[in-house]
Amino acid sequence: MPRNASESVDLPKLGNEEVGVLLPEEVWAFFEAAREDRLEALYVVAATVGLRRGELLGLRWTDLKLDGEPKLRVGRQLQRMRDGSGRRFVAPQGGNGRTIRLPIRTVEALKVHRARQAEARLNAGSLYQEDGLVFASEIGTPLEPSNIDRRSFKPLLEKAGLPDIRFHDLRHTCATVLLSQSVNPKFVQELLGSRGHQAHVGHVLALPA
Repeated sequence: MPRNASESVDLPKLGNEEVGVLLPEEVWAFFEAAREDRLEALYVVAATVGLRRGELLGLRWTDLKLDGEPKLRVGRQLQRMRDGSGRRFVAPQGGNGRTIRLPIRTVEALKVHRARQAEARLNAGSLYQEDGLVFASEIGTPLEPSNIDRRSFKPLLEKAGLPDIRFHDLRHTCATVLLSQSVNPKFVQELLGSRGHQAHVGHVLALPA
């Protein structure tokens, strides 16, 4: 052969993505730093039940049941389209939704968030766009992920004296804490939507008081 044919092949880039995980006491410190922040409940849900950010931003109040036997239904996610057409609500990753029973700490945060959002709706008046989103801007529109990081998440990490992790690492933190508590790995997979359609979590994410 006149030349090595493999020289013209574009090799895939090797992934070297670092995963950051918070310890249980660091999660609690982060929650304390986020107390009174308008996105406090967003972080509590992310860290306690491991939702992806797109799933969090796609949640509607009709997907939640906060009384009786509290639970949350993941049925869609907010995703930026690769064709440049902006962001749309699409089916969750894997194409299937899942139902999650909510821990008490998460329910409390969501109830406080609901009251804050009702006040913001009144303040915005006719400017508020009512789409029923759980986590929305001050005028009811979908949140922009980069704004969450820049204006809230990263400053809160710094305030709490914690490592500079990614928002997605809250999901990894949830999984790691559950596994450290000897929760069945299959259960954790189902909770995170990595496997199966139905998941239930109650008091398994134990954080220091």
